[in-house]
Amino acid sequence: MSQAAATAGRAPLGKLAIFARSIKFEHSIFALPFAYAALFLVEDGWPLASHFLWITLAMVSARTIAMAANRLIDAQIDARNPRTAGRALPAGLLARRDMLLFMGLSLALFLLAVYNLSQWAQRLWPAALTPMILYPYLKRFTWLCHFGIGLVYLVVPTGVWLAVADELTAGSILLAAGAALWVSGFDVIYALQDLAFDRKEGLHSIPARFGKVWALAIARGVHLLTIAFVVAAGPLLDAGAFYYTGVVAFIALILYEHWLMRSGDESKIGMAFFNMNGIIAVVFFLFVMADVLV
Repeated sequence: MSQAAATAGRAPLGKLAIFARSIKFEHSIFALPFAYAALFLVEDGWPLASHFLWITLAMVSARTIAMAANRLIDAQIDARNPRTAGRALPAGLLARRDMLLFMGLSLALFLLAVYNLSQWAQRLWPAALTPMILYPYLKRFTWLCHFGIGLVYLVVPTGVWLAVADELTAGSILLAAGAALWVSGFDVIYALQDLAFDRKEGLHSIPARFGKVWALAIARGVHLLTIAFVVAAGPLLDAGAFYYTGVVAFIALILYEHWLMRSGDESKIGMAFFNMNGIIAVVFFLFVMADVLV
């Protein structure tokens, strides 16, 4: 470790910056658009400012808890993986107590948000966090682990609906299922990077179990189901033309994502995973917002 890195690691603000990089804080963009889409749909218009504030805080803090838990639980595995050995914990840039401290602060912010939302949110918040904590363990036991992160994202639209309206609807459940499968599919693609390492370590994933070609085929199948759920949600959400235009854009961007990965070239994963999924989520939200407001 360089002297500059060591100095940054000792300073509170330096540790905060390292923590934010470690959990890829900017990737909150993946979850927020689906939360905001659900918020506009459930309020059938511009959401209350208080709802927007507390939902945003709940989503960002929950994702921070999930990522911090992932880094803590997987620290030893990350240290053995050349792709992840430079992460903050295995590289010694943060201590476990630092990660736990930031995780605790995030939990406090999450609870602050939850207790400013509905009674259901206040009762069910442990159920929302549980899959986030369990997800990192799944790859030790099953190649279905990718659907664990899908379960995390299943909570997003349904959680917003419960937090604001104190009820669930069939449309919100179908939209949540679409979000869950969308994330599960791109998690399969992301896992291609660790295919050889996972096999060596005895870790489970769809790529490690079935190989690259079948993994990409399974990801395509999962994303076809995503599209089916998002389309099926439309009538139940009383969606209009903008919603379905957003679905068409959603489909086109997913197809482009799979076109990027058609050869299984792992160098394209950065584009397919980080860039395209952020774009997909934001574009879909913008069309949903337009459908509600126009």
